[in-house]
Amino acid sequence: MTIAMLGQGDISERQAEIADLVQANGFMSVDSLAERFDVTTQTIRRDVNRLCELGILRRTHGGVEPPVPTGNVHYSTRRILNLPAKRLIASHVATLIPDGASVAFSIGTTPEIVMQALVRHSGLKVFTNNLNVAFTASENPTVDVTIAGGRLRSGDRDILGAGTQDFFASYKVDFGIFGVAGVDEDGTLLDFHEEEVAARQAILANCRQSLLVLDHSKFGRAAHVRGGHISDVSHVVCDASIPAGLDSMLQARGTKVLIGAAPDAT
Repeated sequence: MTIAMLGQGDISERQAEIADLVQANGFMSVDSLAERFDVTTQTIRRDVNRLCELGILRRTHGGVEPPVPTGNVHYSTRRILNLPAKRLIASHVATLIPDGASVAFSIGTTPEIVMQALVRHSGLKVFTNNLNVAFTASENPTVDVTIAGGRLRSGDRDILGAGTQDFFASYKVDFGIFGVAGVDEDGTLLDFHEEEVAARQAILANCRQSLLVLDHSKFGRAAHVRGGHISDVSHVVCDASIPAGLDSMLQARGTKVLIGAAPDAT
């Protein structure tokens, strides 16, 4: 089985797992990876070479480590990092959205994967500045898709700018679904660009229920543009427990925190 990545070909499930392990541990040796996956070191080296060619990892003596950060990771790389966690989040969100709902989607890989989980829902009205979300939604002929106009960021395949804010302000939707680059210790939401924050805030201001979708790696992740607070949203959907201090604060402020498997998962 392979995971499609726009513009970078395909990588295998094992390669995706290797990327996640290295991101989580900071370094892994070729020998330890070969032992973990019960394959030869030659096989692991081929996997590692592929991941390094794509810029997902970088070689170091005896193994591999994450690349030196220079801002946000490329979209096609983010698509495969923590993929099982993102799919778990998406499966949970899919149980919350009824057929026929109107939904605004922001940029990011987790909202895209949520849309993949919703693609069999009937009669959705989707509003988005994320072309990956739009393409996925359009696979279902019962779904109406409306996209923002403006400047396209080719790597991320999204549209940002003042026109995007006006676009989201033109509708009042049932659900707003958006991600975030990072969450600071005090609950401040962080992103890498002011336009990303502005688009997310426009969705938040124009939806009846807001769903912040993020995997556990976003807590404590550094980004430099402030954009609201985690308690501003009505739902936080994560794959694992969030920091205890934030959890207590969200409960006190009435934000629902949804963790782990979808309610009907087996």
